[in-house]
Amino acid sequence: MQAPTPLLPVSVRRFAAWCAVLLLAAGVVYVGIRLVVEFRTAVVPVLLALLGTALLGPLHRRLVKAGVHRSVAAGLTCVAVAAVVGGAVYIVVAALIDTGDEIVTSLKQAARGISAHFGAAGTSLDDLASNARELLGKFGGTAASGVISGVSVVGESIAMAVLALLLVFFFLRDSDKAAGTLRSLSPRGAADTLEAMARRALRAVEGFMRGTTLIALIDALLITVGLLVLDVPGAAGLGALVFVGAYIPYLGAFISGALAVLVALADRGFVIALWALGVVLAVQVLEGHVLQPMIQSRTVQMHPAVVMVTITAGASVAGVLGMLLAVPLTAAAFGIIQELRTRYAEEKPSPSGEA
Repeated sequence: MQAPTPLLPVSVRRFAAWCAVLLLAAGVVYVGIRLVVEFRTAVVPVLLALLGTALLGPLHRRLVKAGVHRSVAAGLTCVAVAAVVGGAVYIVVAALIDTGDEIVTSLKQAARGISAHFGAAGTSLDDLASNARELLGKFGGTAASGVISGVSVVGESIAMAVLALLLVFFFLRDSDKAAGTLRSLSPRGAADTLEAMARRALRAVEGFMRGTTLIALIDALLITVGLLVLDVPGAAGLGALVFVGAYIPYLGAFISGALAVLVALADRGFVIALWALGVVLAVQVLEGHVLQPMIQSRTVQMHPAVVMVTITAGASVAGVLGMLLAVPLTAAAFGIIQELRTRYAEEKPSPSGEA
């Protein structure tokens, strides 16, 4: 009996199958994002704690190797990070408070100078500089108010920080049990693959966090020193912005560098602004060609286009916090994909080995 002729050609059926797969994957991703947003009050501290654990893991392991009990080592690590982060936040906030008025005034002067040459565009910049504090306050309040509804910004920030710090303590203390717990919960035959994926993702996040922190510190110090030499007002505050902006690749460096150049243009003139631009560009060249290859050579490398799309997607989901979390989470995902490709390539039989 002759088989019935298919209604659609093979190429159309393959295209329809791929469309179905893509739609199914997009639906799963969308549902996952919606669930994360719905349970953000629990998910955000966990993600922050995972990033903190990745950053502090080497210090905790060194303390354990030195003979310190795991709980004591985790407690000391958390105390140390609380002191360091608290001190850094205090320095950044104090620098911005002390020099914020100078920076805003300089931006207004720069906008007025630009408006003299470019008309309405410069006037818009002047209005933006005049309302910079109000705009930043509203933007920050909007980004933070979505974390814990009905709670003040200060209260929710403290609650999230305390929860994240406690989770960091437990994650560090019980890190030696993580692999065993994962293997016990994994399906039969998939324990080795899941453990390898988790370890590769952790290494990617560890490398990103350590490398980004070190690069941000070096960039901030170099640009601050350069602005101080050029006698640009608000150098400490601008350096603080450079440090914070370094955790948002490309976009953060561009915004903080542009602010430094505009401040120099307003207070020190066109020549000093060119020197400030040279300092910013020199630091960026040093970062791109020396610091990143040396410090982040063992981490997952992502194309700049992928990073920009990831930052935009993170901003659309969770604002500033999403921008900060998007890149390390994407680095973990790239690490998992590389691990799967490596394992499946090793398991694929070679043509010479076939019977």
